[in-house]
Amino acid sequence: MSAAQTLFVVVGALALEATFGYPDWLYQRIGHPVSWIGRLISLLDRKLNIESDSATVRRNKGILALGILIVVTGAVAWTVEQVFDRVAFGAFFIALLASTLIASRSLYDHVVAVARSLDQYGLDDARQAVGRIVGRNPKTLDEHGVARAAIESLAENASDGIVAPVFWFAIFGLPGLVVYKAINTADSMIGHRTPRHEAFGWAAARLDDLVNLPASRLTAVLLAIASVFTQGASVAGALETVARDASKHRSPNAGWPESAIAGALGLKLNGPKTYGETRVEDAYMGDGRRDATAEDVRAALRLTTTAWGIMTGALLLLAIILPA
Repeated sequence: MSAAQTLFVVVGALALEATFGYPDWLYQRIGHPVSWIGRLISLLDRKLNIESDSATVRRNKGILALGILIVVTGAVAWTVEQVFDRVAFGAFFIALLASTLIASRSLYDHVVAVARSLDQYGLDDARQAVGRIVGRNPKTLDEHGVARAAIESLAENASDGIVAPVFWFAIFGLPGLVVYKAINTADSMIGHRTPRHEAFGWAAARLDDLVNLPASRLTAVLLAIASVFTQGASVAGALETVARDASKHRSPNAGWPESAIAGALGLKLNGPKTYGETRVEDAYMGDGRRDATAEDVRAALRLTTTAWGIMTGALLLLAIILPA
């Protein structure tokens, strides 16, 4: 496919995912492409991550496992793309497959469920709702903490669940999208500083940081632009907060979209958190209110959906301008 054709397919995938998401009945029958990738990662973890090996050997085997994962997923995606590129309506089927690896619909649904719970069902239900999208211990959160956690998760996942896969899809086609999701899934499964995975998952964590660098910055820019078109949001606040706070975050990427949302909405996000029983210190993003509410969660959703719309419009315009 030409660059213009690829961009049209990207826009189609975004439209399909936003409209239909990934049906539960399909997940119950065949699982999800990410779960298929996860099975390969689990297999590599079981076969290569031997606890009796030294840290150096385990790190090297982790690099090998990541290489195998990238080659296998990339080769499968390239083959599928080549096959569909040669059949009638192939572009539609590529867009349909790609839509399963973009998460705007599911992210929106999960975050709006937190706002609904805060308004209608109380703190316990809201804690359960936010616990589905964050890794921290929801039992430690009050109502304001639940709202902040939902907004922070929305910001981070807007980058690595939507903008990043779209970015790599637009540049490298279906293989770029699938390999990105494989790296991102590997980080979520083995990229932890635990006794079992600190060495073996080192490469997955570092590569995930690297491939998310451009998208995290782009997401912050999109959120700042979206602030111009979102009632109650401040573009100046978004830009100033990103410039001041983004680099202070413990993650090299999460601070960019989090600080953009915090500044745009006049909030103070991030800071110390509790994962399980472990308290983790982190820098604050923004200098506004800590008493976030369900309405702030909805405002964050309006801001991010506007940003996604701007991104989709820009891609469509590029597809029209570029030669076929």
